[in-house]
Amino acid sequence: MDRLDSLLAAAVARRRLLAGGAFCLAASTAAVAQSGKFAQLLMAGGAEQRPLTSAFAEKGEMILQRNRPPLLETPMSVFDEGVFTPNDRFFVRWHWADIPLSVDADAFRLSITGGKKPVALSLPEILKLPRISYAAVNQCSGNSRALFSPRVPGAQWAHGAMGNAMWEGVALKTLLEAAGVDPKSTAVRFGGLDKPLTQVDAFEKSLAVDHAMDGEVMVAFAMNGEQLPLLNGFPLRLIVPGWYSTYWVKSLNHIDLIAGKDTNYWMAKAYQIPTAPNADVAPGTTEFAKTPISVMNARSWITSAEPGARIPFATSLPVRGIAMGGDCGVSRVQVSVDAGKTWVDAKLGSDEGRYGFRRFEVSVPIRARGPLTLMSRCTNSDGAVQPMKPNWNPGGYMRNCVEPCPIEIV
Repeated sequence: MDRLDSLLAAAVARRRLLAGGAFCLAASTAAVAQSGKFAQLLMAGGAEQRPLTSAFAEKGEMILQRNRPPLLETPMSVFDEGVFTPNDRFFVRWHWADIPLSVDADAFRLSITGGKKPVALSLPEILKLPRISYAAVNQCSGNSRALFSPRVPGAQWAHGAMGNAMWEGVALKTLLEAAGVDPKSTAVRFGGLDKPLTQVDAFEKSLAVDHAMDGEVMVAFAMNGEQLPLLNGFPLRLIVPGWYSTYWVKSLNHIDLIAGKDTNYWMAKAYQIPTAPNADVAPGTTEFAKTPISVMNARSWITSAEPGARIPFATSLPVRGIAMGGDCGVSRVQVSVDAGKTWVDAKLGSDEGRYGFRRFEVSVPIRARGPLTLMSRCTNSDGAVQPMKPNWNPGGYMRNCVEPCPIEIV
C-alpha cells in the first residue's frame, strides 16, 4: 500500500471532522480585521485592499473574499513557487452557505441513478477501481472579475481564483459503465453535499453523455498526492479538464443519467455567457444570445513581481510566470516590458500535460530607472493567442486578455 492509499484508508476508517467544527466562520472577519494583514490587489480603477486570513481549517494564508459560504483567493505570490498549487493555498468557492463541515466516511455513498441499474458505491469500493491521474487547472468562471471595466456584480476576484493540481481518481466512464448507460440518456447531472437554505434549485451541473464518457472526466479522491481538503471537495470531486470549475462539483455524492435538456437553474439560467466571439459584448449590454460557459481560454500571468512593485535597478530583470492553454497545451509565451510595444520569447518550463499550468521565464534588459509595464502573452497549441483588448460581459465571466503588471525600477 503506497502513501496515498494509506492516507485514504485512514480517512475512510474514521469519521472525518474539521478541527473547530464550523471553523469560526462568523468570527473570522473580526479576527482578520484585528490582524491588520491585507493584500494589495490591482483591480479596475486602481489598487484595492483585501484582508488576509489563516483562520480556515486546512488552509494557509489566503485572501478573504467572503466568509459564508467561504470564498478564499490564492495570493499571486504562491503561483511563483511552483507549477502545482499547494492544497493549503488552493482557492475555495462554494455557492450555498450549508456546506459540509463533516463527512462520515464510513457511511458515505456515491449514488448513480438513471442507468440500467442503480449503483451506490462506498469509498473503499471506489478506491479499488482502476485509477487515472493528470494535471489540470481548476479556474473559477469569474476569475479576474474585479478587473472588468465597468465593474460588474459578483465575487470581486483578482487573479487568484484558480489553481493547478495533479488529480487522481476514477474515470467517470468507469462508474457510468458500472451503472449501464441507457441509450435514451442525453446528459449526466452531478450534485454534492452542499445545500441551499431556501427552496431553490440545488447546485447541480450536467455534461453531455458523450463528454461524460470520454475517459478523461474524473471523479477524484486526491489532489497533489493527498486526500482532498474538505473545503476543496472531500471526499470526492468531479474533474472536468479544460472546462471552468463551475462543472467541478465538490463533495460529489450523486450522479444522475437524464434524458432531455437539463432545466436546473444552474444549467439553464446561471453561468451564461454571450455567444459572441470571446464572450464579449459592449459594456452595459444586457440582452444578447447566451450559451452555458464551458471551455477555458488561453491565459498567462507574471508571477515574479506584484503590480506596483518597486524593484532595485539592475541591467537585466528576470521575469517569470505561468500560462495555460485552456483545453489544450501551451506552445509559446512572449514577454513585454514596454506595455506590448515589443515582445521577446520566454523559455517554457516542463510540460506537465495539456490541461495544467506551464511555467515560463526570460531575462529582459533594463536600460533606465522608472516605470515599466510587464506583460505576458500566451499562444496555445490550437493557435489561439491572448488578445490585447479585454472582453466584457455583465456576468464578469471568462476574462481573456493580456494582463498588465505595472512596476517601477528604482
